[in-house]
Amino acid sequence: MSALSAEDYPPFSKPSRKEFIQTLSVIGAGIGIQISARSARIPVDKINYIDEGMMTVQMVINGKNKTLLIDPRTTLLDALRENLRLTGTKKGCDRGQCGACTVLLNGERINSCLLLAGLCNGATVTTIEGLGTVEKLHPMQQAFLHHDAFQCGYCTPGQICSAVGMLKEGHAKTDDQLREAMSGNLCRCGAYHNIIEAIKEIQASHASL
Repeated sequence: MSALSAEDYPPFSKPSRKEFIQTLSVIGAGIGIQISARSARIPVDKINYIDEGMMTVQMVINGKNKTLLIDPRTTLLDALRENLRLTGTKKGCDRGQCGACTVLLNGERINSCLLLAGLCNGATVTTIEGLGTVEKLHPMQQAFLHHDAFQCGYCTPGQICSAVGMLKEGHAKTDDQLREAMSGNLCRCGAYHNIIEAIKEIQASHASL
């Protein structure tokens, strides 16, 4: 057998910058979906794809059935704020480090900026708007008011949702344990003492959450 020469191989076609970026985007979206699926414990086969790069997602948002047509790269946070106009959930660091975007997914607290909305198909999501109303506040909302557990208020929706989810977990009993369990929610104004006092009031009263 004769050795192969350079002429035996097809010429290499260098991809354009646009093609290169598009390829990376597709690969990145696929990896992101797999990672988010594992972290959220949601099967990937529950994702519904449709043509033209969009997908449909059905969720129960604050007790109401919602069907969204979204880009697969859309996070739950952006779906709530941009598609549903539920702006009570705040975008802080967008990196899962501040907790401002905390919502309840199937009763468990999560950072909505880290979860793709496409992985929430069939899930139940509760935001700050779904916890209580102006006429009838949720007990945790009332406790935050009673203890003045906020200043600028930007982190407050996430703090309240996280506190509700944390108490349902039932692990934190002491003040130090409460602080540790809430450490993922940052308050740049430094209202931590009053936040803990508000949570302790609900914990002591065994209010229905």
